[in-house]
Amino acid sequence: MTSPVRTERHGDVLVIISDSPPVNALGAAVRDGLEAGVKEGIADASITAMVLRCDGRTFFAGADITEFGKPPKGASLHEVIDMIDASPKPVVAAIHGTALGGGCETALACHYRVAVPSAVIGTPEVKLGLLPGAGGTQRLPRLIGMRAALPMLAIGDPVPAKKAADLGLIDRLVGEDSLEADAIAFAREVAAKRPIPRIRDKDAKADPEAVAEFRKANARKFRGFDAPEANIRCAEAATELPFDEGMAFERTEFMKLMMGVQSAAQRHIFFAERQAAKIDDVPADTKLRTVNRVGVIGAGTMGGGISMNFLSAGIPVTIVEMNQEALDRGTGVMRKNYEASAAKGRIKPDAPEKAMGLLTPTLDFNALKDCDLIIEAVYENMDVKKEVFGKLDAIAKPGAILASNTSYLDVNEIATATSRPQDVLGLHFFSPANVMKLLEVVRGDKTAKDVLATVMALAKKIRKVAVVAGVCHGFIGNRMLAPRQQEANKLLMEGATPQQIDKVHVDFGMPMGPFQMSDLAGGDIGWHRDPNRIETIRDALCAEGRWGQKKQAGFYDYDEKRNPTPSPRVAEIIEEFRQKSNLPKREITDEEIVARTLYTMVNEGALILEEGKAQRASDIDVVWIYGYGWPVYRGGPMFWAQTEGLKKVVAALEKYGFKVAESLKAAAESGGQLK
Repeated sequence: MTSPVRTERHGDVLVIISDSPPVNALGAAVRDGLEAGVKEGIADASITAMVLRCDGRTFFAGADITEFGKPPKGASLHEVIDMIDASPKPVVAAIHGTALGGGCETALACHYRVAVPSAVIGTPEVKLGLLPGAGGTQRLPRLIGMRAALPMLAIGDPVPAKKAADLGLIDRLVGEDSLEADAIAFAREVAAKRPIPRIRDKDAKADPEAVAEFRKANARKFRGFDAPEANIRCAEAATELPFDEGMAFERTEFMKLMMGVQSAAQRHIFFAERQAAKIDDVPADTKLRTVNRVGVIGAGTMGGGISMNFLSAGIPVTIVEMNQEALDRGTGVMRKNYEASAAKGRIKPDAPEKAMGLLTPTLDFNALKDCDLIIEAVYENMDVKKEVFGKLDAIAKPGAILASNTSYLDVNEIATATSRPQDVLGLHFFSPANVMKLLEVVRGDKTAKDVLATVMALAKKIRKVAVVAGVCHGFIGNRMLAPRQQEANKLLMEGATPQQIDKVHVDFGMPMGPFQMSDLAGGDIGWHRDPNRIETIRDALCAEGRWGQKKQAGFYDYDEKRNPTPSPRVAEIIEEFRQKSNLPKREITDEEIVARTLYTMVNEGALILEEGKAQRASDIDVVWIYGYGWPVYRGGPMFWAQTEGLKKVVAALEKYGFKVAESLKAAAESGGQLK
């Protein structure tokens, strides 16, 4: 087998080149090739310096994570890095594209680093529940100090080359089109300089103030995660221990994370997200429909947010409303959202004008006739939806994709309002639609394959994580949410309090519990609005105007800053309902809350798989991670169920009287997995 690494001699400089598409991942063959290249340069007396660069679109973009958990092959990354570091001749890393993870660590082992201005460098391992385990935690603090190193290690966002140069991480910025030539020239400049600068020989200065500030500033973001704190501890070790002892500490911490459940969960989601983009029966080479203009019906919260996704991606949008006031209000909110993002530096200063310049607001429904994709975002009512789709059928051009942003309703029934059911599907955006990453793509019975392929590609363009769902009430996410909410309400009647149930969910890692979520969304949403018809606790709360945070009263009382406190009035209402129902009040354990609100979701997920409404268990996990705030370090509900033990899940469901899905039972009995 030909090595993906070759060498070229340029006089007294040896250029070692990796060409391993698509991202020059540091797999076994690449590592072996690097080792051979460095050995060649060291052994050749005519060579005074070496340059390490990559062909293709990027420098080493990281380790080959498909090797994780498998027996090691070839030279280890540690061995390669140690050889580069110890080379008696200077080695210059020539960086373009991304130098991430092991790629960054390889660059740090080199004695000098040059980069093109468009390059980025970083250690994103923390996002996979890991830390850079080949010296990154020991070299970065030594090179750029704790204040700069901590966010790179424990948050994992890469640094643009220009900033990296300011930090001292890059020695020189070079021409975008002359990287190799400039790197060779630089190598000749430094070839005779001694001692050769090795980061391992630098002292890392302790900065306890920076560490304390960093921990405090990110406490909420890091809550529940193991990897950020492990990265911080390793960075601290760089300031307290000699280099080799710090490396040993880093290795120990790396292995703890590598063998732990959290990293397995985060790696599972990394692969699951990519798998979700594939549709089993739709060929990868399916010809896509052209989408040059998108139409959106409704300029409310959802319609406006949906429109922003396309505008931000440079796709023109025609947005239609019933009256001028609603249209002006909706477009005004969109502009404010853009301007707020620009003020915070999240988008360029001219981005709001660019985006809004692509928007055509109108009251004329017929203006949608030129759109290639039309998304309906009107009131969640079947009759209203069908009326809209009937009108669309009459004016939309042939081949236009017609989509409903329904959260629950039957897409097949909506499609019957048209003469082209093959062009109809659901695009369930999550609120706020311009922020939330999840997009449930609801496949109708007659939805054409090229329609599905087109919207999946478009989802990527607008930076959404798309998951295909079949037609059923609530699709994947909301269908699984239903048993959680039902059981949470039953538990109130049996003796639990809103705060106890919510605390279990927050301690689990959710951003909020069921009742906090209800108060945030507004308890009045979907309420029948008859204050005399009180059939549930929610009806009683709504009848008294306790609609949630917006009224400073819901399941909790709220102060002017929306801080919640337990409500005596809510306790009274719950007690009144309990007495009417003749239910005895009893102690409810946290374990029972987990079983009845979270295990029931797993059970519903198993039913969804049995019915073919999701392609794979990992798709369900992706929905819950990106749409509902399920903690990524638990890997989604279906992955988490495996870590809990399916036998334990089934036993608890049976104990509390639930009918267990056959596939869940079978997997528990066989020791298999939910797929």
